[in-house]
Order: sequence, then C-alpha cells, then structure tokens
Amino acid sequence: MSNCIYTAPVYKLEELNNLFIELTAKNCNQRCSSCYIDFPMSKNVKDFISIDKIKEALNDTKFENLYCIYLTGAEPMTHPDFNTILRLCLKRCNVCICTNASFLNEKKIRFLKKVEEEGVNQIFFKLSLCHYNELDSDKVKYRGNYRQTIYALKTLSRYNFNSVLSIQNSYNLNESEILEQFNLIFKEQEIINTDIQITVSYPSFDDSNFSKPSCKTDCMHGRILCQNGIYACPFLANDYRGRAGSSFKDYSKNITAETDFCATCSKNNNYMFAIG
Repeated sequence: MSNCIYTAPVYKLEELNNLFIELTAKNCNQRCSSCYIDFPMSKNVKDFISIDKIKEALNDTKFENLYCIYLTGAEPMTHPDFNTILRLCLKRCNVCICTNASFLNEKKIRFLKKVEEEGVNQIFFKLSLCHYNELDSDKVKYRGNYRQTIYALKTLSRYNFNSVLSIQNSYNLNESEILEQFNLIFKEQEIINTDIQITVSYPSFDDSNFSKPSCKTDCMHGRILCQNGIYACPFLANDYRGRAGSSFKDYSKNITAETDFCATCSKNNNYMFAIG
C-alpha cells in the first residue's frame, strides 16, 4: 500500500498586467442563479470601496506594466462614485467594465463615450450570457438579461465601443455552434460583430481535479483590489484562501490553487475574467 499525498499546485504571478478593482462585493440590482457570489437577502448593501483605497493602489502599482483595469462587482455600476472612479482609472490605462448590462441605456452609453474621448485610453465592456436562446439564457441568469445584453451590445457597437461577450456554457454546447448562432443573431440585429469578442467558459465548480495549468490563468497575470485587501483573482475576492496581502506595497506573488474555482480555471485554459 503506497502513501499518496495530494499537493495543491502553486501559481506564481508572472507580471501584473491586469488590475481588478472590486467596487462592491455584495451590491447588485439583480440575482443571477449562476452567480458565484453568496448574496445576502437584502439588495441594499453598502459595502462600496473608497476612492482613497483605489488611489493608493494606483500609486503603489505605478511601475507595474498594467494593460487594463477591470471594474468589477457584484455590479460595479451601482457604486455612487462610479464615474469618478472610471475617469481616475482611465488616466492610467484602458478600463474594462464588467457589468450585467442593466445600466447600459443609450443615455449612459453616450455619456461614457464622452468620458472615453477625454483621454487616450479606451473603455471596454464585458457582458455575459449563457445561451443563444433567450429563454434558456434567462433561466440561468435573470429574466430580461438576454434582451438587455443584446440591446447593450447593439448600442455599444453603434458608439464604436469594443465589447467582450462571455458565454457561460452551462448547457455544455459545442463552441462552434455558439459562435455560429451568435453571429446569426448579430446579423439579424444589425450589430457590427467585429466590435465584439466572444469567449466561452465552462462553469464547473464541483470538481477539485486540476488539469495542467495554462499560461492564461488570471492569478498568473493579475490581482484584485478589495476594500479589505489584495486577493489572487475575482473568484477568490474576500476569500482567505486567495488573500495576497493588505496592499500593493507588499503582497504575495504566489497563490496555492486549492479551491474548486481554481480547478475550473485550470480546465478552461484561458482567462476567466481578463479579456486579453
């Protein structure tokens, strides 16, 4: 009988290219059934990150080779100082807004275009669906999400924004089928699909078996700033298993991949949150 001791793999931060900022951990105007966040019963949660904390992080990472800053949540656009934070981050590099699309009406998108034109860096948007069929997608997300997302993509395209449509492949569909069907939808809706990048991920949080890690796991090229410290990736935000430190002045470059979220990332062979 042989002794077999499992050792969790350790992923090292190769370079800090992607800075995620959690604007709120629990504040969201929707409740998607597929969300990995454990929401409280109340929707009115006041846990917004302070602007001073963001300014400190941007100063501490001024010598890092940042490609993009990601404004995440729960729902980042619920932050009362969202516009100020967006402008602050755009002074540093490109910004990606990871949103459920419910705030992206034409008036807001037109305003965001004016904000982008104030400087040289770009604003990207990351939206998500679970199926090319409206009913099947809304079953996993929330009622109305599909129409809001398609409308947002169409309007963003009209204002020449670049978007990423992340497909959470909960139905285990063939990727070529997903791409084909969405290209047909874009054609029907007169959406310029060259402005939209489609990524497909497989949310399987019930398995702790790791595949060989790819070079595109978020923890190898990014860290997330939360109100109470630095964490390895958005999946592990506010989770002690992913804590890297209290600030970017002194934080860990290594993360022990011991969670089901880590197993999911290793199997997807690509970034789960970053767009590059």
